[in-house]
Amino acid sequence: MWVVATAGHVDHGKSTLVRALTGMEPDRWAEERRRGMTIDLGFAWTTLPSGGTVAFVDVPGHERFVPNMLAGVGPAPAALMVVAADEGWMPQSAEHLAALHALGVPYGLLAVTRADLADPGPAMAQAREEIAATSLGAVEAVAVSGLTGAGLPQLRAALDRLAARLPAPGDGGPVRLWVDRSFTIRGSGTVVTGTLGAGRLRVGDELELAGTGETVRVRGLQTLGAPATEVTAVARVAVNLRGTARDRLTRGDALLSPGRFHRTEVVDVRVAGDEAAQLPSTLTLHVGSAAVPVRVRPLGADTVRLRLARPLPLLIGDRALLRDPGRHHVAGGVTVLDVAPPPLVRRGAAVARAAVLAGLDGRADLAGELRRRLLARSADLTRMGVPVDVPPVGGDWLADPEHWRGLGVRLVQEVARHGREHPLEPGAPVEVLRQRLALPDRALVEALVRPPLRLVGGRVTAAAVDALPAPVAQAVQRIRAEYGHRPFQAPEADRLADLGLGPREIGAAVRAGALLRLAENVVLLPDVLDDAVRVLAGLPQPFTLSAARQALETTRRVAVPLLELLDRRGATRRLPDDARIVVG
Repeated sequence: MWVVATAGHVDHGKSTLVRALTGMEPDRWAEERRRGMTIDLGFAWTTLPSGGTVAFVDVPGHERFVPNMLAGVGPAPAALMVVAADEGWMPQSAEHLAALHALGVPYGLLAVTRADLADPGPAMAQAREEIAATSLGAVEAVAVSGLTGAGLPQLRAALDRLAARLPAPGDGGPVRLWVDRSFTIRGSGTVVTGTLGAGRLRVGDELELAGTGETVRVRGLQTLGAPATEVTAVARVAVNLRGTARDRLTRGDALLSPGRFHRTEVVDVRVAGDEAAQLPSTLTLHVGSAAVPVRVRPLGADTVRLRLARPLPLLIGDRALLRDPGRHHVAGGVTVLDVAPPPLVRRGAAVARAAVLAGLDGRADLAGELRRRLLARSADLTRMGVPVDVPPVGGDWLADPEHWRGLGVRLVQEVARHGREHPLEPGAPVEVLRQRLALPDRALVEALVRPPLRLVGGRVTAAAVDALPAPVAQAVQRIRAEYGHRPFQAPEADRLADLGLGPREIGAAVRAGALLRLAENVVLLPDVLDDAVRVLAGLPQPFTLSAARQALETTRRVAVPLLELLDRRGATRRLPDDARIVVG
């Protein structure tokens, strides 16, 4: 299926043309049929000569109903511009074309209607000239009469050729169905309609409401008036929602693939049209079927910050338009550059931001986003419309490679700094390092730990032997001097206290590899284990605790934890009768 929106001045025959092409009545309201003027959106479809189906979104042409027109044109990929032969180019012809250009619609046709009432040549020539200067470019033109049927076969063939030019949509992308109608069917509940521009919908799917973020489930689907279990883009679709009140959705809302869109109230955009500095402070942003008041803050020559009256599910690269409803004026087309921009609070921030935006083109670029943001969650980037194809550095965080390397260098420096400031602590706490590096998540600190650093018990320390504070180093030297010739005897607790070695000082010495702790207040010099194994290997195997104590010339206070440590390291093995043997 292809979807085409009509556009053109009021009473130029858009609905008559759609009726003649499809045999369906696009004007849904009795008032529209009574007045002979389209007020709201209408929908109809027909089969083309190729066998394909084209669905029309018929829009009102009167200036009072331009917001309705924009709600229909916004999600449509192509347009059928309609100009009457007997009236030619008119004010709403110009405004509708300006809207199509602002939205960047690249595909279209020109139908010159009422060719039975006047020579279509002059109107066609002027319309093609006007259209050629816009995003539609050079379009095929057909003269028709909805009354007599003249030119309708040629228009059908032209629609086939237009359809052949339209790019194939990606059915694997996320769903963002802008709602253009919401109503209730007795026995079925709430139904919404819209143009599915990307992705696919299935009965049973869970979706998010853009306005509230709540989850809804698809109870049923229809397309072109027929039930369907699955609908792929591009298509007109009606979605029956299970257990959802009608007042939960209105025109301008959207149904979204869960977790795939960033609902934002602040966006930075590029404007093509009026100069940024000349824009009014308040305008209306039209995107999809939504129309939202915005406050405008100029940044650069063609870039502005928009603050939305309500959040919208926008992506980098989205096209929209700004309109001044008071002047019935399209101020310009909008390309979304950033859906999560930084606050502008410091002096000169706006100027700096304008310089950044000057280098953006609205294309989602992972490397560029990371270069600007330095760190970002993978899910957040996906919701902005940025394709993520690299693994996270820690948790679900992605990082700019250069920034990440710099953080690794700074981490080593901060660990060393903490060691100098707190020499008796067992390393720098992860939370302290997170704050010093201004990181948003402890997982990033842990991911940065590389040799010579190590992470133990929520603290980061250097794996290499660190220099001890002078008093502790001197106390260790005293122990070495006093006990070096009797290595398996340990200083008593009062002697350790006399040397100034309390629990924190002992801990620092143990971490530095200057002492070996067997138990609380039981320490030896660090190089005694190999000597102990050599002495014990010289005993008749197996040997008892008493024999080991005598051979090592030590006390039970030392021998028990020393043998237990050798057991844990696999140097000795304890037998069922509590004797031991040296292993290996």
